[in-house]
Amino acid sequence: MPKTKLIFAGTPEFAAVSLQALIDSQDELNIDIVAVYTQPDRKAGRGQKVTQSAVKQVALAHGICVEQPETFSKAKEGGLVSRETLANYNADVMVVAAYGLILPVGVLNTPKLGCINIHGSLLPRWRGAAPIHRAILAGDTQTGITIMQMDKGLDTGDMLYKLACDIAETDTTASLHDKLAELGATAVKTVLADLPSYQAKAEKQDDNLANYADKLSKEEGQIDWNKPAGEIARQIRGMFPYPSTFSFINGKRVKVIESLPLNESQPTDEMAGTIISVGKKAILVACGKDSNDQGTTLRLTKLQFAGGKALTAEQICTGNKLNDGDKFDL
Repeated sequence: MPKTKLIFAGTPEFAAVSLQALIDSQDELNIDIVAVYTQPDRKAGRGQKVTQSAVKQVALAHGICVEQPETFSKAKEGGLVSRETLANYNADVMVVAAYGLILPVGVLNTPKLGCINIHGSLLPRWRGAAPIHRAILAGDTQTGITIMQMDKGLDTGDMLYKLACDIAETDTTASLHDKLAELGATAVKTVLADLPSYQAKAEKQDDNLANYADKLSKEEGQIDWNKPAGEIARQIRGMFPYPSTFSFINGKRVKVIESLPLNESQPTDEMAGTIISVGKKAILVACGKDSNDQGTTLRLTKLQFAGGKALTAEQICTGNKLNDGDKFDL
């Protein structure tokens, strides 16, 4: 039986995990990865050094041909060349994961079996760019991976397969990302083992249940201490590691990196934003009222002051960086 000719398109670590899994399973799945598509090399970090994507690094390590088109738009000369190059691979299917480049309908229809996407949510919940962040911010207790047949809409295609994953109360975007990256690799291997069958029983999405996970802005990271502690805790976890949460004390910016779960949270009558106590295990902060009209508290365990390194509660306590009664700006 001839091997399925496959093109992989993705850019960050989330996608690289699936690419590595497919490389390791080429014989098992009877596939041949003929090319890898990824974003052009970009400047990154403080030094603005030109950096290869995580996907490109995996592909080159295994001697796979890498393509990095700027566009597939027919309105641009480069886009026409990109489409011709893609067609010349004569692929049976393209697997897409966090690629970051718009794929027009003409591109989606180029592989014989179309393009399938590894999406980090249980569609139709959280279509769009930031499904992992938004799931935590919304207080979802479960998320997962959807393998979807791509169409011209934004994550609107028919669903081929789903794998669910619980969201722990300690999960950050970073930890949940890693869980879903592994789950995505498992899910796409399952589908590719019998792709025609999964396509034959594809399920349409209910647009009435859809939510859009817009890309996060840095401004969304500012903490409003008038909100209940539970909501602030989700904000801290959902914005970690990027774009991160922050507040101000006497006009000076403080990055809020980590807090403890709320299972031992205690009520308070203190004004929201007040630092009730600075201890070696945690910094107790008064927050807004809950549904019972009771003031809530949150225990912060890691902060970063402007121009400094991230500090634990113990380092802040012993260094007298904060004092009982200090107040975060509202």
